[in-house]
Amino acid sequence: MSEKHTIIQVALDFVDIHRAIKVACEAIEGGADWLEIGTPLIKSEGMNAIRRLREIFPDTTLVADMKTMDAGRVEMEMAAKAGANIAVVMGNAPGATIRECVLAGKNYGIKVCADFMDADAIDERIGIVEKCGVDYISIHTAIDDQMSGKTPFDVLRHICENAHTPVAVAGGINSENVVDAVNAGAQIVIVGGYITKSENARDAANNIRQAVKENRRIQTGFFKRVTREDVRNAFMKLSTANISDGRHRAKSIVGLYPVNPSVKLIGTAVTVRTYPGDWAKPVEAIDIAKEGDVIVIDAGGTGPAVWGELATHSAIQKKLSGLVVYGAVRDTAEIKQLNFPVYTKLVMPDAGEPKGLGEINVPLNISGIQIMPGDWIIGDEDGLMAVPQAESEISVNYGMDCLEKENRIRKEILSEKSSLGRVTDLLKWEKK
Repeated sequence: MSEKHTIIQVALDFVDIHRAIKVACEAIEGGADWLEIGTPLIKSEGMNAIRRLREIFPDTTLVADMKTMDAGRVEMEMAAKAGANIAVVMGNAPGATIRECVLAGKNYGIKVCADFMDADAIDERIGIVEKCGVDYISIHTAIDDQMSGKTPFDVLRHICENAHTPVAVAGGINSENVVDAVNAGAQIVIVGGYITKSENARDAANNIRQAVKENRRIQTGFFKRVTREDVRNAFMKLSTANISDGRHRAKSIVGLYPVNPSVKLIGTAVTVRTYPGDWAKPVEAIDIAKEGDVIVIDAGGTGPAVWGELATHSAIQKKLSGLVVYGAVRDTAEIKQLNFPVYTKLVMPDAGEPKGLGEINVPLNISGIQIMPGDWIIGDEDGLMAVPQAESEISVNYGMDCLEKENRIRKEILSEKSSLGRVTDLLKWEKK
C-alpha cells in the first residue's frame, strides 16, 4: 500500500473542546489528514464540537464518532448538519438502524462508517453492513481491551482480505505498529493517544506519516500497551501515584516508610508471616526467593527487628529487588550504603531470636491491603502499592495511560503559562 493511499485520522478523544482544538492544529501541521470528533468529545460538547472544528478546519474531513446504535436517521442528520463528512454507526447495530444511517447519509450528504469493536460473528456482520451500503468499515480494539494487551491486527488482516469496502483500523496505533496496520491492508489508520497525549502532537503526527511513508517502525517509549513479559519494565516508568490513579484511586499500603527514599522498589512478593522479633523465616525466605523478588514480612507491626545488614547482604547476593517489613529493621546506615530498597514501620537496634515460628508464601494483610505470593510490589517516595498478579497487565497499562495524559497536561501548563484548573476546565466539571 503506497503512502498516498493511507489516510491518517486523529481521534480527538477529549472532553474539553479547547484541548481538542489545540491538538488538532498540531496534528494537521504534522501531516494528519482527517480529524475525528471522538465519542467523549461529542458526549461532552455535543454537536457544537463538530461545528467548532468545522469553523477552524473548513477543508478537512471531519469524522463524527457517534457510535450510533439506534435512531440512525436522526443521528446521521445531526452529524451532517453540524458539518461532519463521515459519521460512525456500530457494526453490531440492528440492520434497520444501519440501513437508516445509509439512507440518511445519502439524503444529507454524509458518508457512513460501520465500526466493529467486537469480533464475534464479524464475517457475517460485515456482509450485512456491506449490503446496506456503508462507505467504510472500521476494525477497532476498544481502549479497555487494549489495557489487556489486545490488538486489532489479526482480525484486520482477515477482514482486509475479504471485505469489498475500504477498511480503517483503530486501537493502540503508534509509530512502531502502524506499519503492521498498513501492511495488513488498512487504508485508514486511526491514531488516538500516540498523538493526542504526546507532548508535541505535531511531531507525533509527523512520526506516523514518516513511518507509513517509509514502511519503517519508529521506536517509542510510550503509547503502547504491554503484555505480561514486559510488566516489570513498564512498572519502572510509573510512579505509585500513576498506578493508584490508573486503578480508580486504588488504596496504598500505609504506615511504612522507605529507608532509601530515592531507590525505587519493584518486584513480585515472597510473603512471610513471623512472630515479632523472630527473624528465622525472613532469612529462610531469602533462599526461597528468586531474582527480582521482594520479600514482604508481617511481623505484627512491632519490634524487635527481624532484618539487618547481614540479611541485606544475603538478599543482594540473590539479586532480590527489595524488602517490605510490617515490623522493625536495624542497621539502616549500612542498608543505605548498600542502596537496597527497604520499607519498614519501625527502626530499632535490638533484634529478636531465630525461633522459626511463622510461614512463608501465605496471604498477608498489611494496613488493610491483601498481599498474595507473586503479587507485584511497587515502592517510591510516595509510598507502596500492591498489584495482584492477575491484574498486573491491566494495572500497568492504565497506569501508563495516566502517565501519558499527565505528560501532555504538563506541557500545556508550561507552554501556555497556565494552570491545572484552566487547562482541565476544572470549574466546568465540578459536581453541582
